[in-house]
Amino acid sequence: MSDLVPLAQAHCIPRRGSEHKLPEARIRELMPDLPGWELAEDGKALARTFGFKDYYRTMSFVNALAHMANREDHHPDLSVHYDRCVVRYSTHDVGGLSENDFICAARASALAE
Repeated sequence: MSDLVPLAQAHCIPRRGSEHKLPEARIRELMPDLPGWELAEDGKALARTFGFKDYYRTMSFVNALAHMANREDHHPDLSVHYDRCVVRYSTHDVGGLSENDFICAARASALAE
């Protein structure tokens, strides 16, 4: 992924194997590009809670997120509630965070805006 392409405009590519796991220094570089997101599970995941006015808006976000995840072939773990959705990204095939997690987190934030 080129640093010249904004995360929300980049696309995921298949990543398997520990060589695609981002080092801590790269994670620190990318975190400022994801306001509202935080590191979870000792830095092995990205997480954010998106709040909404009601269940309909929450489900609209979840459906849009599911469509984007299917297109990118990179799927989050979701916890869906009446007025919020907790989104968690991690790349299981690399054992932690990959660039795909940051791309999809940025795309999720753009969906919520």
